[in-house]
Amino acid sequence: MRILVCGSIAYDNIMVFRGRFRDHILADQIHILNVAFLVPDLRREYGGCAGNIAYNLKLLGGDPLVMATVGEDATPYLERLDALGLARERVRVIPGTFTAQAFITTDLDDNQITAFHPGAMTHSHVNRIDGALDVGLAIVAPDGREGMVAHVNELASARIPFMFDPGQQLPMFSGPELLAMIDAATYVAVNDYEGRLLAEKTGRPLAELARMVAALIETKGAAGSTIHAGGQRHEIPSVTATEIVDPTGCGDAYRAGVLYGIAAGFDWPKTGRLASLMGALKIAARGGQNHRPSREEISTLYRRHFGAPLF
Repeated sequence: MRILVCGSIAYDNIMVFRGRFRDHILADQIHILNVAFLVPDLRREYGGCAGNIAYNLKLLGGDPLVMATVGEDATPYLERLDALGLARERVRVIPGTFTAQAFITTDLDDNQITAFHPGAMTHSHVNRIDGALDVGLAIVAPDGREGMVAHVNELASARIPFMFDPGQQLPMFSGPELLAMIDAATYVAVNDYEGRLLAEKTGRPLAELARMVAALIETKGAAGSTIHAGGQRHEIPSVTATEIVDPTGCGDAYRAGVLYGIAAGFDWPKTGRLASLMGALKIAARGGQNHRPSREEISTLYRRHFGAPLF
């Protein structure tokens, strides 16, 4: 089953300040803040929810179709998608824009100052989901607001099962808008903070929201995850990573595991365990797309952790 991945493609520009912000930001002078930080360490990573999810699906042996909007500076990213064998016929270049990108400065205490430029992402609604798409499952991941609404409605109209993953865009929507998109979705995925915010904005507890969909997935970092499905709660343990390097993209790796499990017809416990393993593999590598386990290695690790075959 082919999976459509709707969401952002972005560059993550990560800089390290070899000092501490607190030594340069005076609390009583913050109203006239004017500081500059020397950042001798800089790296650019390939990121964005759609890019990260598709990357992990490819590791599992999937053939995802990416739907996203990028800017005129996207050539290196497009060449990367080609090199990875990721289909990009639904990745559209928006003239006169930059690809979405984050500028993240981290100090020695792991505090972060982040600026995010959405760029071409705000034009995601120009991509339309139509009958020409040969997909059996989809995800609407964080993207431009208009695009997320449009893709939810188009997938529902086309009767294509899909996961709604509001992520960091959740604050952009009102309670009634969120309820409408959940009602249209087949699955919903949130982390524990987003779950609390979702319940607050909709005025309904997660258990009640879960009854609106086939499954509601709540990730809780090292505490594992919970899958609410069919009136049951499936508690999924976390997988201990070989090392904790960078959490960026862990949620996307987990969602790729869930999507793969759904498409493969796995039951919910097996799907959740695979997703948990994918998150652990990602956290041991810097950036959202630098972990490189083969499908065979993923299968071996799954058997080692859970004592059962994966494929």
